Amino acid sequence: MTYSEIYHSVKGAKKMIFNDYQKLAFTTAQYPNIGENPIYCILGLCGETGEVAEKIKKVIRDNNGKFTQEKIIEIEKELGDVLWYIAALATELNLSLDDIASKNLEKLFSRKKRNKIKGNGDNR
Repeated sequence: MTYSEIYHSVKGAKKMIFNDYQKLAFTTAQYPNIGENPIYCILGLCGETGEVAEKIKKVIRDNNGKFTQEKIIEIEKELGDVLWYIAALATELNLSLDDIASKNLEKLFSRKKRNKIKGNGDNR
């Protein structure tokens, strides 16, 4: 079964929700002690985030900060890897990406409403 067939059998729509992605992505996980190894996911997330930063650094260095379509596609691939590790880490911690996204938006809109988007601290 292809990814497309699996995806459409699970979702049946063109847009994917976070939990669908999380479940499907985790079926590709191959690392030691899957289900009991959030540290592996954290290290992978750090590495992939570094790869995104490295590609952007090279756009600044080599291309005067101008993003070509080719570079954007390369960054998109790395962002996909970042997303995979976020999903894997959430799964390892028994968290739902849908819940994480919803709670994050709730926090951000609360800050916006209270004019607290700018500033420091997690609980502003």
